[in-house]
Amino acid sequence: MTFPTKDDLIDFVYAEARMLDEGRYTQWLESWMPDGHYWMPLDYKQEDPNLVTSLLYEDNFMLKLRVERLNGARTFSQKPKSRCHHVLQRPFVDEMDHENGRFITNTAMHYVETRLDEQFLLALTATHELTLDQGILKIANKRVDLLNSDAAFGNIQLLP
Repeated sequence: MTFPTKDDLIDFVYAEARMLDEGRYTQWLESWMPDGHYWMPLDYKQEDPNLVTSLLYEDNFMLKLRVERLNGARTFSQKPKSRCHHVLQRPFVDEMDHENGRFITNTAMHYVETRLDEQFLLALTATHELTLDQGILKIANKRVDLLNSDAAFGNIQLLP
């Protein structure tokens, strides 16, 4: 079995951001494990998504619904469609556990989302827990910590 290198993990994080920026949501969804969760905590340093309210805590079912909405022709709230841009610092590889197939990256980034004449910027840190599924890297879990998570937000339409 071939294990991913540090560069493979870093390239994966960049590729995920590019898929989102290019609106390739179905392909992005295929890069997830079926039992994965996308988590955006509400509180700084929040430890538990189940006991404390989060901005977002979506399992595969909810991610599929989100992708169907974003891809849908009758999604009138997305006419015209929102667009996004991820500006990433080089990801850190915090853990490479080949024995258990668990890999952790940490990436600081700026996320810009725009629709019509409205645009907003989020500063965040994304933590990817990656795993191998039949030799292919997949997202087991993703945590997005907003720098100002305690601020009032409008609707975040896409995925930071």
